[in-house]
Amino acid sequence: MAQMFAAMPANNLPNVPNYNVCPTTDIHVVMAAEGQRQLVKMRWGFLPHWYKTPTDGPLLINARAETIAEKPAFRTACRTRRCIVPVSGFYEWTKDEAGKRWPWYIHSDEPLALASIWQDWGQGEETHRTCAVVTTGANETISQIHHRMPVILAERDWGKWLGEEGHGAAPLMTAAPEDLLSFYAVDPKVNSNRASGPELIEPFD
Repeated sequence: MAQMFAAMPANNLPNVPNYNVCPTTDIHVVMAAEGQRQLVKMRWGFLPHWYKTPTDGPLLINARAETIAEKPAFRTACRTRRCIVPVSGFYEWTKDEAGKRWPWYIHSDEPLALASIWQDWGQGEETHRTCAVVTTGANETISQIHHRMPVILAERDWGKWLGEEGHGAAPLMTAAPEDLLSFYAVDPKVNSNRASGPELIEPFD
């Protein structure tokens, strides 16, 4: 990932691969700081500065592109603290008539760069660098599963999203091209945050 994004890796990066990344997990994130890209650890779950504890409000794992510039929790971060979460794929769920949740693995031939924002939270010994993934309305392909999807950045747009190429990142917050992603059903055991291993992304009949 460091080579892919031309980023300087931190010394405390979480172990990979992780086939079941859950909210509040530490993940790899690319950010621009001190004149260079850095690959760093962040907590997935954005904590606004006014939270007194990590559980002082709702868990903000996503930020809607349509309202990100207006929401008090996100509006400063979307202008000045944008980052990228690299992933090999992500899960989404559908429900059957009985209400059972069925997971799907959504992926591409290449790693995906998810548009995200970050926020430092806390003071003293309890400090966290936190992030949320930006989402938008699903394209026709993904709408078969869910009405929302992450904003996926093309490589040519990484620099603009990270703030390396001036302003004008708002137009990047759109749905991915129809031919970028594909999906298939995976084992429902991924519904548990204790599940792990590469078998989680194997096709399930």
